[in-house]
Amino acid sequence: MKFYNIIIRYRLQLGIAVAILGGVTNYFASFWPSFPLYFIGLILVLGHFFFGPLRIIQEYLESGDMEGAEKVLASIKYPFLLYKPIRSVYYTLKGNVAMMKQDFDGAEKMMKKGLDLGMPMKEAEGASMLQMGMIAMQKNNLKQAESYIRGALRKGLPDKENEAAAHLQMCSIMMNKREFRAAKDYFRKAKALKPTTTQIVDQIKQIEKYISRIPG
Repeated sequence: MKFYNIIIRYRLQLGIAVAILGGVTNYFASFWPSFPLYFIGLILVLGHFFFGPLRIIQEYLESGDMEGAEKVLASIKYPFLLYKPIRSVYYTLKGNVAMMKQDFDGAEKMMKKGLDLGMPMKEAEGASMLQMGMIAMQKNNLKQAESYIRGALRKGLPDKENEAAAHLQMCSIMMNKREFRAAKDYFRKAKALKPTTTQIVDQIKQIEKYISRIPG
């Protein structure tokens, strides 16, 4: 796997080197012995521009290395050349990085670009919409937050942790709107999912202290 990541990281340089080797072979021998080298070099170069190093970026994000993720993202000089689903993921990842840095305006801009391009899977689209909803919550735009989070639940979310987070956000929105019956319903749905993420579990415990005392 590490070898594969090295190829992805240096795909452009390897492609150019292999193409040059093909040129040398062509000069000293003939075209046909050099053809496989030309072909491999072309595939590597096109792969660099069409697919990018997104696999490496994901590993940095999962390990919490934001600086490493940003460096890899910055290495993509021509994102418009990326294959459309890959470009969508690229903008979503840029949005994730911006969100982790508390740059909510930048995160919203990148996330919207990703959504506009269309996500490769419905669950991924739902996760992006949930993040957009959370950004809107941070900006105190509850109407937009509700729209995004409802959309995320309709599209589907990748796991129960995300689904529980969506229900808890809707619970908060409903309480703010004083729609207490709906708030309790969303809270029950979140709790029934039995999430294990510390932040979500703590949020459930905090809400549980007072939600039984509100009317509805």
